Amino acid sequence: MKPADTADLWWKSAIYYCLDVETYLDANGDGIGDLEGLAERIDYLADLGITCLWLMPIYPTPDRDDGYDVSDFYGIDPRLGTHGDLVEVIRMARDRGIRVIVDLVVNHTSDRHPWFISARRSRTSPYRDFYVWTDEAPADAPNMIFPGEEDSIWEYDEKTEQYFLHTFYRHQPDLNIANPKVRDEIAKVIGFWVKLGISGFRVDAVPFLIEPPEGEDMGDPHAFLRDLKRFLRRRSSESMLLGEVNLPYDEQLEYFGGPEGGELDLQFDFVGMQALYLSLARRDTTPLRTALEARPDLPIEAGWANFVRNHDELTLDKLSDEEREEVFAAFAPDESQRIYDRGIVKRLPTMLDGDPRRIRMVYSLMFSLPGAPVLFYGEEIGMAEDARVTDRLAVRTPMQWTAETKGGFSTAAPSKWPGQFPEDGYAPRFVNAAAQRNDPDSLLQFVRHLTSRYRTSPEIGWGELRILAQENDALLVHGVRSDLGHLIAVHNFDDVPCVARIDVGDEPEGTVLSDLFGAGVHRADDAVVEIDVAPFGWHWFRVHRPGEEILV
Repeated sequence: MKPADTADLWWKSAIYYCLDVETYLDANGDGIGDLEGLAERIDYLADLGITCLWLMPIYPTPDRDDGYDVSDFYGIDPRLGTHGDLVEVIRMARDRGIRVIVDLVVNHTSDRHPWFISARRSRTSPYRDFYVWTDEAPADAPNMIFPGEEDSIWEYDEKTEQYFLHTFYRHQPDLNIANPKVRDEIAKVIGFWVKLGISGFRVDAVPFLIEPPEGEDMGDPHAFLRDLKRFLRRRSSESMLLGEVNLPYDEQLEYFGGPEGGELDLQFDFVGMQALYLSLARRDTTPLRTALEARPDLPIEAGWANFVRNHDELTLDKLSDEEREEVFAAFAPDESQRIYDRGIVKRLPTMLDGDPRRIRMVYSLMFSLPGAPVLFYGEEIGMAEDARVTDRLAVRTPMQWTAETKGGFSTAAPSKWPGQFPEDGYAPRFVNAAAQRNDPDSLLQFVRHLTSRYRTSPEIGWGELRILAQENDALLVHGVRSDLGHLIAVHNFDDVPCVARIDVGDEPEGTVLSDLFGAGVHRADDAVVEIDVAPFGWHWFRVHRPGEEILV
């Protein structure tokens, strides 16, 4: 395999950056971030080194769920701008080597979507079967997505005297995926945005999306994903689907399409993420090693999206009750920092008490694991959450650009903003992009170095994982090898120094390990190379065999 062979499957080794347009930069001074403001920051993103920009929902919305309650799948929220503004963002991003993907939220609509407005007018409405209705709500509802906020997944509609299904909030009625007309409409939505230049979609809540309503027979639910993928490929051979599938690995494999593929191209590694936090809490890498070794083999076109924080609560639902309590005790000791009995509403810096060594070690690990790294806006500068907010919106605060009181986000009064900055030591005067761009030792510059090294290490996106056994459980040493190269990464989860032992007995004489973030070169003349690792330290090594023409 040559680097040129990987270009068609760009998503496997892209660097993703998720942002909410309304909290990124306000260009017109109304207090809401907009697409024009985003266009002004494309050069910042290019300098950061990202190669794929993921936009959270940009559609018209009543905004009762931060845009995930869509009232028009073809429109642009007028607060954010116009289709023309979006095309300018796509054009500018493309010129700088950045593709743009958007959230595809089609499990449900807003109850103010024209389809639902028509559907609830009459049982004979042509859109009635676009949604799921029943005369009597089932007595035994499944586990609630938002315990404490909703007590049922069925809502009574007085006009037509039936209940409609809402997996999420009551103002978000579920679409009836068993209806072929609904499936056709979803395909049309995808085709529309691809025509505008969008390179793919982050598909929201995939397991709920393809689950047929009770009593409906639509055959294999995965057939819909396969059809969607085929349609997308016909419209654009380079477009991709990134899926939100929070399930065990064996079930996730089904959403890739099994060993043969044909469904999702990328999936978030929720299992690995949760094991990471358990390992951080214990300072023992055993849970993470166990999870990584359990990853199934994937189809050639598929891959994992690695992340340490996303735009929702930090879910811990795949841990046992005892394990979850360990993570809560370590990183969210106050009940107000927890949500839904399963998650945390904090960002990484506050969970790790602002320790720069530990924060950098975690991001180094994320970038070195097989797959594609995903950053949530503000992570690159160490932004924190707004501790006054006790729900998922705590982490969706305005981007902190400068040290000014308004953080360079907007000239409008903060009362008009979609959120507020943290009040403590993470306020803009302490944490902002402008100051860090001029500081060679800042977190921003560190993340830039990571993106640069990742982009010149294609084996991370394409290679096979191998865990190298260590006597010290605080150490995670893993290798990623492919025809494109061989990288070995070392990470220390404890605050005491230790020694990593790297077995290179199968390497030919003359092989060297070159430190990609330092000047060190270790000769592999002996069967085992010993590496001193600082507290919360980390290393990346390029394995360079004699005669290999690899640029270190």
